[in-house]
Amino acid sequence: MDFEFSGDEQRFLDEVGEFLKANHDPRVMDPSRENLAQLVDTPERRAFMRKLAERGWLGITWPKEHGGQGGRGFYEYLLNEKLSSVGAPQLGKGTGVVGKTLIKVASAKLKQEFLPKILKAEIEFAIGYSEPTAGSDAAAMRLKAERRGEGWVLNGQKVFTTSAHFADWYWVGARTDPDAPKHHGITLFVLPMDAPGLTIHPMHTIGGERTNAVFFDDVFVHDDYRIGELNKGFQYIAEALDLERFGMFTFSPVRGRVELLCDYVKGATRDGKPLKDDPVVRARIAQLATECEVARLLGVRFVDAALDATRTPTVPASEYKLYATEFSRRLADATMDIVGAGSQLLAGAEDAPLEGRAPGSYTLTVLETIGGGTSEVQKNIIATRKLQLPKNF
Repeated sequence: MDFEFSGDEQRFLDEVGEFLKANHDPRVMDPSRENLAQLVDTPERRAFMRKLAERGWLGITWPKEHGGQGGRGFYEYLLNEKLSSVGAPQLGKGTGVVGKTLIKVASAKLKQEFLPKILKAEIEFAIGYSEPTAGSDAAAMRLKAERRGEGWVLNGQKVFTTSAHFADWYWVGARTDPDAPKHHGITLFVLPMDAPGLTIHPMHTIGGERTNAVFFDDVFVHDDYRIGELNKGFQYIAEALDLERFGMFTFSPVRGRVELLCDYVKGATRDGKPLKDDPVVRARIAQLATECEVARLLGVRFVDAALDATRTPTVPASEYKLYATEFSRRLADATMDIVGAGSQLLAGAEDAPLEGRAPGSYTLTVLETIGGGTSEVQKNIIATRKLQLPKNF
C-alpha cells in the first residue's frame, strides 16, 4: 500500500487546517484532554460541530441517499486526525456507531427521524453497553427488557456511560430473551435521556473526566424505537465496536506528545549536563519514536483494509486499538520518568514542562486501554480470529 497522501487528500487536509485556524477557540480545543476531547459536551463544542456539519463533513462516508457524500473512509480518517491534533471535537458516536448502524438495519421511521439530525449536529448520543457485571464482555449484559403492550419496559443498570449527563438520546442494549445463549437474546433500543424512570449518577475518574452510572426503573420504550431485528443486538454491537475501537483513539494526540517530549529532551539539562547526551534517555527516546511510527502505520493499514471491506475488519481494528493505547500508556510512563519532578506540574502552572500535558496523560491513558474493550479483550480477538487459537486456552 502507498503511505503517501494523494494530491486530493493533501488539499483536503489543507482545507481542514484553514478551517481550524479560522475557528480557533480555546473553549472548544483542548489538547490536554487527549482523545476525550472528542466529546461534544458544551454549547461551544456543539456550535463547532454545527460548523463542521455545514461543510458536509459529518456525512463523508454515508450513502448519498441518506444525505451523505458517499465518499471514501480515508477522508473521514484524515478529518478526525486533523481535529484531534488541536484537541477539537471529532466525528463520534452519532456519525459512526449510531448512524452507520441505523443506515444498515433500522426501520424507515428511525432513519427519517434520526439521520438528518445527526448530519446537522442537532443531537448527541450516549452508548449504554457496560454494566457492573458486564464491562468489556457486552454479551454478559443483564439489563432486562420485558414486552409490555406496544413496547418494552427496561429495568437494571448501566455503568461508565461517558456522555449520559449531556446527551439527548441513549443507545442501549438490553436482554430481551433471558433463556437464549449468551451472545443471543440481546436487542438494541434508542430512548431519550429524559425518559421517566431513568436516573443518572456521576462517576468521576482520576483523570478529572466524568462518566456515569445509569439506573432504569420501569423505563418504557416503544417498539418503534427498537433497532433492527429482535435478539440480534449483540451482532450489531460487535460490528459497531470495531468502529469505536478505531474511531475513539486517534493517533495525532499521541504523536504530539512524542514531539513535545523530544523537544524537551533537546533543551533540558540534568546535573549540568544536556539530557540529550544521556545514553539511557537517547535509547528510550529512539524506542518511543519507533513505536510511535508503528502505531501510525497500523492505523493507516486499518483504514486501507476498511476501504475495500464489506464490513469493518475486526482484527485490524483490535490490533490498532491494542497497540496504540498500550503505546500511549508506555509513552506517558516514560515521560514521567524522563522529565522527573517537573512532570507533575499541571497545565497552566508556571514553567510546566511539555505544556503541562504529562499529569493528564498519565491518568487518561489508563482509560484508553479500557474504553471500547480492554486490552485483554483485544488480545483474545486477535488470538482466536487471526491466530485461530482455541477459545478455551
